[in-house]
Amino acid sequence: MSRRTYHWWILLLAACACGGCEKDPPPTIASKRAAEVAAPIATDKTQLVTVVSSHWNEFQATLRRYEREPDKRWKPVGEPIQVVLGRQGYGWGRGLHGAGAPQGRPGPIKREGDGRSPAGVYGIGTTYGYAPRHEELSLPYVESSPALRCVDDPQSSHYNRIVSTEDTEVDWKSAEHMRREDDLYILAIVIEHNTEAPKPRAGSCIFIHLWDGPDKGMSGCTAMPMDALEELAGWLRPDAAAFVALPRSEYEALMRPWRLPVIPKPGVYDVRARDRARD
Repeated sequence: MSRRTYHWWILLLAACACGGCEKDPPPTIASKRAAEVAAPIATDKTQLVTVVSSHWNEFQATLRRYEREPDKRWKPVGEPIQVVLGRQGYGWGRGLHGAGAPQGRPGPIKREGDGRSPAGVYGIGTTYGYAPRHEELSLPYVESSPALRCVDDPQSSHYNRIVSTEDTEVDWKSAEHMRREDDLYILAIVIEHNTEAPKPRAGSCIFIHLWDGPDKGMSGCTAMPMDALEELAGWLRPDAAAFVALPRSEYEALMRPWRLPVIPKPGVYDVRARDRARD
């Protein structure tokens, strides 16, 4: 063996002794599940809606839209929109991020009738409205007949479901009319909170819908002006979007593990958006 070859083997053995020859172990089922929990937004989602408030108990918030190619960076779409939440702010809900608060995160838990909007990550479902059809929408659309109800009675077998009294036996004591007299549900987009095997008293009937003004909180939905609502509904595509609803502290804490886009600090840009919403 030549002196050069001998020196090469000595260097190789030294590198292995220091761990240089070790290979990363194959991912385990547990590590894969941990990664899924850490990033609840699937890489094939190409639309993102974020609704961020200043703190847990604030009912005013800012909605932003984003688009991307699958598994690429999020790019902003349009301008921010001033919206209102449940009158008591946010509480952790049941959605794509899991049930309740992510491990180690603080905050209240969403309950039926608590006046809080569900915080977390959610899918976007069917749109309901008063018009017979909305051909400009690509989301599934259902006309809200006078018989449609969203059941909010935790004792009902139809809890957190939208059903018709024309073909469903009534076993509830309370339910929301989907064709309301105040027209707040003239266009209502379903947020898929507590929809998979609904847990009683965990919260029900969560929508994006028309607001009653910028200074009035809702029961638990997200609401906005009509022009912004129509634009959002027309932009959304079936199975393409994730809905992220968080107070700013949680958004900033979860931004990296959840692969969320950076949002600007409150400032002139958001103030202008708010002023436009009031006009």
